[in-house]
Amino acid sequence: MLETLKQWDRELFIYLNSLGFERFDSFWVYVTQIESWTPLFIFFFLLIFYYYKLKKGATVAFFVLLTFGITIFFTGFVKDYVARLRPNNVEAFGELIRILQKPTNYSFFSGHASSSFAITTFMVLVLRKFTKWIYLAYIWPLVFVMSRIYVGVHYPSDIFVGALVGTLFAFFFYFLCKKVLAHKKLIHNP
Repeated sequence: MLETLKQWDRELFIYLNSLGFERFDSFWVYVTQIESWTPLFIFFFLLIFYYYKLKKGATVAFFVLLTFGITIFFTGFVKDYVARLRPNNVEAFGELIRILQKPTNYSFFSGHASSSFAITTFMVLVLRKFTKWIYLAYIWPLVFVMSRIYVGVHYPSDIFVGALVGTLFAFFFYFLCKKVLAHKKLIHNP
């Protein structure tokens, strides 16, 4: 059963990766870089402080950074433990796939997927009561993780599990953040 799932994963990866067009390569290479999304991160922090003001905003900002940091730490730990080669490092795929990046660390699960879904889900959870437009933020992790298949460095299962883990971390830290905000409210408003 596990071998069948791995085979489907490889076949789906090869198919999705092969959908690429050379004229879009520079776009996907740009999109896959975390630095390309800096304006979005700044916008997220501006939204936090706009809606939560200074003191509560600082708490929410701390928790979004904590969510990101713990997610990245956990992702790195799992990658080293599982030690799954990235598709771009599998010799058998050399002639079958488009490779636009060549990272040498491990593949399972995707740090891009876990971190982007953790940040986005956390932001949606903390801002949804203020604006329904925040759900559009999910465009970012969807494009971000698609780029990882396009550039040849992640299998679909890496993306799926990373997104799931990131989402779970976001819910956990959102719950903690709500508790801290409620506790601060009790302390400051007896």
